[in-house]
Amino acid sequence: MGSSALTSSCHQITRLASVLPFMYTSNGDVFEKSHDELDFEFLGNLEGKPWRFQTNLYGNGSTNRGREERYRLWFDPSKEFHRYSILWTANKTVFYIDEVPIREVVKNDAMGGDYPSKPMSLYTTIWDASNWATSGGRYKVNYKYAPFVAEFKDLVLEGCPTDPIEQVSAAADVCAEKDAYLDSQDYAIMTRKRRQAMRWFRQRFMYYSYCYDTLRYPVPPPECVISRDEKQRFKDTGRLKFGGSHHKQSRQSKRRSRVPISSSASNSNM
Repeated sequence: MGSSALTSSCHQITRLASVLPFMYTSNGDVFEKSHDELDFEFLGNLEGKPWRFQTNLYGNGSTNRGREERYRLWFDPSKEFHRYSILWTANKTVFYIDEVPIREVVKNDAMGGDYPSKPMSLYTTIWDASNWATSGGRYKVNYKYAPFVAEFKDLVLEGCPTDPIEQVSAAADVCAEKDAYLDSQDYAIMTRKRRQAMRWFRQRFMYYSYCYDTLRYPVPPPECVISRDEKQRFKDTGRLKFGGSHHKQSRQSKRRSRVPISSSASNSNM
């Protein structure tokens, strides 16, 4: 893919601690020391506990400046297929689940090369993350349950095909038209209803954000848009106060609001 793409796939996964199904875009095979990457990572699961996953973004090899956000899911992804999508353009990156935008990163000049801008390929994989993924590495992969399976269907990949070894500047010129096309599509427009759905999701299911991790980043990275409502719910570690539980907060919020998780997207590819 060139410097812009829509990646969307329906995904169903296995349930096990520290087994990480992973959908991501990367160019690490071409740019080993300055790669770009966009991640959808499941963080393993314990029976009876909420599923957790994270999104991440790297540009120009900036792996020492991780931009992780972590969330709980409102469904069990091992029971049925759900759609996971990434919209990546020269101006912004948006992560979606079932047409609901859950995270938006808008490029600005201060990000510099930290915003992914070089052609990338799409990958899916399963890997062993016993040293950190489930409860901070407390629960390891149990290989007696192998093989581990992640199923995909209905893949949609819309972008600008490029030669991975051609000059990046040339790829950007070739992909400008496709970039403009993707930016103009219905699913790319952050309407009031979509922004409300994204805020609803983040208030109820996000339990860590690097933007509020002041121990790690005393000055928030330049792309962070600090929300007063979000900030007051997080510790200086970037994790939720009150032990990281949304349950009490969700019950209180339901009394005040009945906003459903939904989107007005009408494009069948999303």
